[in-house]
Amino acid sequence: MAAVSALQIAQWVSGEILGDADRTVERARPMNTATATDLTFAENPRNLALLLMSVAPVAIVPPGTPAIGGRTLILARDPLGAFITAVEKLHPRPKPSFRGVHPTAIVDPTAIVPDDVELGPHAVVGEGTKIGRGAKLGAGVVVGHFCTLGDEVTIWPNAVVYDRCIIGNRVVIHSGTVIGADGFGYRTVAGKHVKVPQLGHVEIGDDVEIGANCAIDRATFGATVVGEGTKVDNLVQIAHNVVLGRHNLIVSQVGIAGSCTTGEYVVIGGQAGMIDHLHIGDRAMVGAQTGITRDVEVDARILGTPGLLQRDQMRIWVTTRKLPEMLRDLQAVKKKLGMEES
Repeated sequence: MAAVSALQIAQWVSGEILGDADRTVERARPMNTATATDLTFAENPRNLALLLMSVAPVAIVPPGTPAIGGRTLILARDPLGAFITAVEKLHPRPKPSFRGVHPTAIVDPTAIVPDDVELGPHAVVGEGTKIGRGAKLGAGVVVGHFCTLGDEVTIWPNAVVYDRCIIGNRVVIHSGTVIGADGFGYRTVAGKHVKVPQLGHVEIGDDVEIGANCAIDRATFGATVVGEGTKVDNLVQIAHNVVLGRHNLIVSQVGIAGSCTTGEYVVIGGQAGMIDHLHIGDRAMVGAQTGITRDVEVDARILGTPGLLQRDQMRIWVTTRKLPEMLRDLQAVKKKLGMEES
């Protein structure tokens, strides 16, 4: 893209110019990598000092920011959001190399696929599956039999949706993710582990985004559910019969065991794990690497293994750091009392 003036950028983001409106930039980069031809941004007043060390000539900043080192400033209510808009304008994504159904895609004759759907090379759509308008399925995507995909669904290359799964509107599923594989269910019969048939399905609500290389297992009989607006990071395992509430944030490498449930706006930090049949209440926050072994109450903050309320876990950690000093004090007292050390 050709050089763009600060004035043009301000118009894109509904911002106010402070400085030379004719100054131009060619790209948009964060402050730590920005060059003398780049637009950058400072999200809040704490970051403004860093602008003094940046050579970027134009920056998007919060309202009320004073002039900084002769730079052209664009004052915007939401500097990060404005910078994202500028990035999308300055660095537009390449258009797909195909439109419609790629010649190598395989679509069952009974599937319902609107004219505006994009199916990439070697994508597969199974028997009886219905795909909504504006959906985009990348190269190698497999959607099984009798699935339902809503409008404007995006599934990136090499993801798999097993039979009978239901995907809501505007859902994004990233590469390598598997939706609807069998849950891990076995019975021990006559000394052998015998598989319990996994006869349910997965339901994913509207506006959900699921990262790369995740696994969301189908229910044993009913539905494994991911609620509307929930965002799932990469490398997450969600087991059979789990029901996640609306607008949860599930961070990378979390493992949620079978039949667990969550309320709304729950946050689970990276590498946390839950044993089966637990419930996490609305707006609860679970810290990274926490081991959850019992239900979590509404609005609770849980840390550590086993997971405890934040205030209790912090006391334990503070006490643990003092153990060497406490041991030395105990040994000194025993010596003074003439007691043998054990």
